[in-house]
Amino acid sequence: MDNLCCFNAIVGGRSSCSSGKGRSHNGAVKYGFALLKGKANHPMEDYHVAKFTQLQGHELGLFAIYDGHLGDSVPAYLQKHLLPNILKDEEFWTDPNRSIFKAYEKTDQAILSHSPDLGRGGSTAVTAILIDGRKLWVANVGDSRAVLSKNGQAMQMSIDHEPSTERGSIENRGGFVSNLPGDVARVNGQLAVSRAFGDKNLKLHLRSDPDIQNADINSNTDLLILASDGLWKVMSNQEAVDIAKKTKDPQRAAKKLAAEALNRDSKDDISCIVVRLKG
Repeated sequence: MDNLCCFNAIVGGRSSCSSGKGRSHNGAVKYGFALLKGKANHPMEDYHVAKFTQLQGHELGLFAIYDGHLGDSVPAYLQKHLLPNILKDEEFWTDPNRSIFKAYEKTDQAILSHSPDLGRGGSTAVTAILIDGRKLWVANVGDSRAVLSKNGQAMQMSIDHEPSTERGSIENRGGFVSNLPGDVARVNGQLAVSRAFGDKNLKLHLRSDPDIQNADINSNTDLLILASDGLWKVMSNQEAVDIAKKTKDPQRAAKKLAAEALNRDSKDDISCIVVRLKG
C-alpha cells in the first residue's frame, strides 16, 4: 500500500505521487494527505495545502485541494494565495463568511488580471479552516468536495457545481450547456464544472463565488475529508468515511482512499486530505 503511493517517477517536474502528515501543536488533531497522478498524459494538475499555523493567539488548521485544468498554473497560484487572502482580510475574526467570500472573488480577479502569465486554464477549489479545533469553515468552487463525519455518518460540507444543476445561471449569462462532445454536461461544450477560478475565455458564463458552510467541532465529529473529483467520481461520501475511519493514521487513510479510487479505475488525478479531529 505505501509503495503504491510513492514510486518516484517525476512527471513535468513534479513527483507523480506524494504524501505526508502533521498535527496540531497540542496533538489533538492529526492530518494526512496523498496525491496521485491520474492516467491522463498531462502533468499532475492537483495542488493541496495541509498545515497548522498560529495567528493572533489562535491556532488555525488550513486545508485545501485545488484541481486544475488546462495546465497547473492556476492551482499553483491558488496554493500560494487563496488562504492567505482570506486570513489577511480585516473582517476574518468577526465575519469569516464575508472574508472568505471576498477573498475568493479578489483572488479570481487577480488570476484573470495575470492571465497572460497564468495561461487560459482554471481550477476548482475546496478550502477548510479549522479555528482552535472548535469551529470549521468550508468553502468551495467547482466539484472538489469536503465531507465531515459525525458519529461515523457522512455530511457533505460543500456543493458540487455542475453545469447540469446550474444551467439557468449559465444561460442567463449567455452561455449554454452541452453534453457534446462526450457524455458529460459541459459549459459551452468545454468545461465540466459551472464555477471555477480562471478560465478567462469562459468567464462571462462562469461563476467564481463560493458556497460557504460552517460547523461546530465537538466530541461527535471525528473526521474531515477533502478530495478532488478523481476520488468522488468513483466513491460515495459514506464509503470514503467508512474507509478512512478504519485507519487510525490519517496519512495511511488518505493513501488507502487514493489507492481505492485508482482500483476503481478513476482516470483523473486523485488528491485527498484526511483530518482526524479526535487524536
